[in-house]
Amino acid sequence: MTETERKKPSWRSLIILEGVTLGAGALVGFLTQKSSGFYETLTKPAFAPPGWVFPVAWSILYAAMALAMWFVWRAQGQDRGILLGLYAAQLAVNLVWPFLFFVQQALGLAFFWLILLWMLVGIMMWQFFKESSTAGWLILPYLAWTTFATVLNFMIARLNP
Repeated sequence: MTETERKKPSWRSLIILEGVTLGAGALVGFLTQKSSGFYETLTKPAFAPPGWVFPVAWSILYAAMALAMWFVWRAQGQDRGILLGLYAAQLAVNLVWPFLFFVQQALGLAFFWLILLWMLVGIMMWQFFKESSTAGWLILPYLAWTTFATVLNFMIARLNP
């Protein structure tokens, strides 16, 4: 076994990364649960999905983004520490949004926050592709969903001044 092979992250590191990412999402879901009924009271565009779709979609996306980060970490690139920081930053921005939208009911601010998230996810996907094409492809649905969420948030903010 070579030195490089010994340093590659194990399956246990994937489980930890998945647990931290999904756990953070679940914690935010729990903390904002009482405020989530607010979504049902809003005037929404015709393309808005029912509220139950969001936790399902985000759970899948959180699992995929953690797996993507793991592939980047396994790629052993020189920038993987920086990419882990980018991953943590976009996750933190992601986790703040429900507080802005549901708890603070700051629909306009939540929209601009999603633009920030969209930019971070785009940068992350671009950088992940450089390390692992699998990781980049795993982030693509996250970027697509964030795009959809941004458009939906914009429309909801316009319909609910």
